[in-house]
Amino acid sequence: MFSRLRKALDTAVVKATTKELTEDNLSDAVWELQLALIQNDVAVEVAEHICELTKQKLLGVRTGRLEKIQRVFREAIYQSILEALTPRERVDPLEYVAQKKGTGEPTSILFVGVNGTGKTTTLAKMAHMFKKNGYSVVIAAADTFRAGSIEQIEQHAQRLGLRVIRQDYGADAAAVAYDAVAHARARHIDVVLIDTAGRMQSNKNLLEEMKKIARVAEPDLKLFVGDALAGNDALSQAQKFNEAIDIDGAILTKVDADPTGGAALSITYVTGKPIVYVGVGQEYDDLQVFDPEWFAKRIAAVE
Repeated sequence: MFSRLRKALDTAVVKATTKELTEDNLSDAVWELQLALIQNDVAVEVAEHICELTKQKLLGVRTGRLEKIQRVFREAIYQSILEALTPRERVDPLEYVAQKKGTGEPTSILFVGVNGTGKTTTLAKMAHMFKKNGYSVVIAAADTFRAGSIEQIEQHAQRLGLRVIRQDYGADAAAVAYDAVAHARARHIDVVLIDTAGRMQSNKNLLEEMKKIARVAEPDLKLFVGDALAGNDALSQAQKFNEAIDIDGAILTKVDADPTGGAALSITYVTGKPIVYVGVGQEYDDLQVFDPEWFAKRIAAVE
């Protein structure tokens, strides 16, 4: 996990700290760091920001032995990555559901993203999480576009012991989502999870349909599901979906296989929205709360 970026940063740190850091050679040292980040799927503007923060933290620092220079440099990188990963607002779906349950109203969560990112499986993982925490759940099969999508979500629901609100393929996806929310409200169900058709961020018709779903169903939370292995493409997708419906946060899948961590670094900084969960496997329990501090320590290789 993140092995490629860690190795690149290790090389950059060693190369940049062969002598005491001074204002004269600090720019060269930070440039090595910036190259390592960009070459490992970190967006240019994010890499520049992290490097500028690192430079500010290192200016005026006086170190002695080589190993101390490296330790100080790594600590500065860690602090800079952590700062870039810290969103303006925190999102905790479990906490949100707990608060809204007190009002007697269901919490609705809309899942969006492109095909192949693991969106439907991620929805099932969250359904399992809510159920394990004592909440009742219903699923809206609002992907009425892709062949087999309804059967896929029904298979997950059957394994989890949950009901699916569905219509036929080609039906109005917004109507399916609306019906599911109405069903939950009438039967005092705590959570509605809305599956949607995977859409390329460049497909205007599908994006318009997604906007319609958001308008009609008025979800409490809108979560973008992205593939960590997609790197900068995941960032581009997140930006487009954020522009279209103002997402509340992101979930990154396949993080266990991600050699760079570039998507995670970029998405939070560029959209200003938090990464809420990460997928680390195919089992229903393989969904973890994203911890920026854990991530930054792992990337920067600090204790």
